[in-house]
Amino acid sequence: MTHETRILLRDLSADGILRLTLNDARRRNALSEAMMSELGAAFAEAGDDRDVRVIVLAANGPAFCAGHDLKEMTAGRDAPDRGRAYFTKVMAQCSGVMQGIVNCPKPVIAEVTGIATAAGCQLVASCDLAIAAQSARFSTPGVHIGLFCSTPMVALSRNTSNKHAMEMLLTGDMTPASRAAEIGLVNYAVPNDALQDAVLEMARKIASKSSMTLATGKRAYYAQREMPLADAYDHASRVMVDNMLAHDAEEGIGAFIEKRAPQWQDR
Repeated sequence: MTHETRILLRDLSADGILRLTLNDARRRNALSEAMMSELGAAFAEAGDDRDVRVIVLAANGPAFCAGHDLKEMTAGRDAPDRGRAYFTKVMAQCSGVMQGIVNCPKPVIAEVTGIATAAGCQLVASCDLAIAAQSARFSTPGVHIGLFCSTPMVALSRNTSNKHAMEMLLTGDMTPASRAAEIGLVNYAVPNDALQDAVLEMARKIASKSSMTLATGKRAYYAQREMPLADAYDHASRVMVDNMLAHDAEEGIGAFIEKRAPQWQDR
C-alpha cells in the first residue's frame, strides 16, 4: 500500500505532536471497518509511545468524516439474521474507537474542516479538544433516514447541554461552526486559513507540559465527571496526593518557586 492510498496518515513532529489524518476522501472519510481498525490501532499505539505528547486528528478532502459507511452497513443485511450480528459488531467497534480516544493518555485535538456528521460528529465530540474552520458544519442526521443517532448521542450529550444535544438529535439540522463553539461541541471556530496554525499553537502549548501530568489529569477528569459530587472529590483528592508525590510535580513546584523553567522527566 503506497503512502497515497493509506486511509489514515501518520506524521510525528520533532516536538511530539502526532498528526493523524483521515485520508479516504472518496468515501468522505467514512468510518468503515478498515478506517475504525486503523484509528483504534493508532490511538492505542500513540498511547504507549513516549515520543508522542499530543495527538491532532485531521482529515483530507471536503468532509472531516461523514459517519458510518452506509453502503458497507447495508451489505450486512444480506445475512440470515438481517444483519443483527454484523451491526452489533460494527457498533462495538465504533464504541471501542471512541472510548479509545477518551482512554488514550495523550490529549487529542480535532482539527475540523468540512462536515462532521453522525459518527463523524461523535468522533469530534469524543476528542478532548476541537478547533473548527468557520466553514465546518456538524450534524446528527439519523432522523432523516429513520435511524436515530443513538451512539453519537453518548458523546454529544457529554459535551453540550441537554437541550442543545436534543435539538441536534431531533432535528438533524446542520450546525455551523460558530454555533458549535457556542454550545460547547468545539472550543473555537476560526477562519479557514488560520485553522492549522490555531491547532498547532494549542498542540505545542500542551506538548510543552509534563506528559505524566497530562495523563494523570485526563484520566482523572473523565473518571470524576461520572461520579456523585462527594465521590468525585474523594477520587480527585487521592489523585492529587499521588500527583504531588510524583517527580514532575516536585520539579515543577520547585521551578516555580525558583523562577526557572522546569525540566520534565515525564514521571
